[in-house]
Amino acid sequence: MGGIGSGQLSFSMALPWNPQPPLPPLASSIQCAVTKQGQRFLTKLAANARDAKVTNKLIAKFLTSSTKSIALNTLSYLLSPDTTLPHLSSLALPFYSKITEASWFEWNPKLVAALVALLDKQGQHNEAEALISETISKLGSRERELALFHCQLVESHSKLSSKHGFDSSYSYLYQLLHNSSSVYVKNRAFESMVSGLCEMDRPREADNLIEEMRVKGLKPSVFEFRSVVYGYGRLGLFEDMLKVVEKMENQGIAIDTICSNMVLSSYGAHSELAAMVVWLRKMKSLSLPFSIRTYNSVLNSCPTIMAMLQEPKDVPSSIEELNGVLNGDEALLVKELVESTVLDEVMVWEPLEAKLDLHGMHLGSAYLILLEWFEAMRCRFNSGKDVIPAEVVVICGSGKHSSVRGESPVKVLVKQMMLWMESPMRIDRKNVGCFVAKGRAVKDWLC
Repeated sequence: MGGIGSGQLSFSMALPWNPQPPLPPLASSIQCAVTKQGQRFLTKLAANARDAKVTNKLIAKFLTSSTKSIALNTLSYLLSPDTTLPHLSSLALPFYSKITEASWFEWNPKLVAALVALLDKQGQHNEAEALISETISKLGSRERELALFHCQLVESHSKLSSKHGFDSSYSYLYQLLHNSSSVYVKNRAFESMVSGLCEMDRPREADNLIEEMRVKGLKPSVFEFRSVVYGYGRLGLFEDMLKVVEKMENQGIAIDTICSNMVLSSYGAHSELAAMVVWLRKMKSLSLPFSIRTYNSVLNSCPTIMAMLQEPKDVPSSIEELNGVLNGDEALLVKELVESTVLDEVMVWEPLEAKLDLHGMHLGSAYLILLEWFEAMRCRFNSGKDVIPAEVVVICGSGKHSSVRGESPVKVLVKQMMLWMESPMRIDRKNVGCFVAKGRAVKDWLC
């Protein structure tokens, strides 16, 4: 992680550490996407979190034996709003302080902003202000870099829903927006303020800010509009959401797949399946391509499919069978999806190898794409027009990016389906994130 400037924070070791007294029971495994070395360290840290002397020794030992990337990755995990170990977040400050003493340390304002937001959320306002003052002192009169730091503060505070810190950083950016002569600074401040307000569930304020700035000559980009669309949508304010979409179109900003996925995700979060059907059809009428995220947004909201996949021991093994168990809007949603070109984008058919790549797909998407793939492969084999591939590969990943590292829900689903469907495909001994079989064996199985 690169940064502006270098050096150590002069006050770092003087900052107090106030452990949170009540600690939840230690989970049987650390659920995170950090390295194995980081996982072992966090497990030990969790077991000794009440003892400051032991935790300080563990931190020092970990940093002595870790590379820069492993250390920063572990710190970033502790700072993340998605951490599964919030009771360890009070250790982020002493951990960061030790990191500043490392020979490889490079000061990074984005990392500081994340730490400031966490401290502010914990009520450690003096420590947070000390870090902000140190940063402002380092950056001096460099307006652009000061603006970026406050943009990062707004982003970090909003992710933690920290009103105190957010309002303070927002006020600074608001002044910049009105007083700066730099177009770059104005645009970045505007973008961060709108995005932050929406993240804080204040989309109406963001909407008003867009109008205020438009009157002053600052033209909103597609990014600001998308933020407000999703901000309203997440709260179920669909009428307001659609008004912003209409406003985009009136200002010559084309609705794209990204914006459409936000609309779909918003409807799905509130179980508005009929509205999702209408929106998918609108996408088709506008010739907007579906994406893997379109599949994810839609299928995550299908209750019958998601319920089946919780125990995927005997799920339908074809599109026809699936349609037989779906009713109403769920069936219509699946119909709209399978008529798209997403499968064509994730499968390859070549003489040496036929391949299906399930990366980026949530469980429901991987399941439906698999069913589509079975049919597509069967048609190709039966047509006799294509050379039978020497090998067939399904790539599902090994769980490096899963909530539980090394446990891929998609891989579990594929394995179970292949077993009870008596498929010849087995886990590749050379790559545990893949299933492989000879092409002719797959043809005999499917046909």
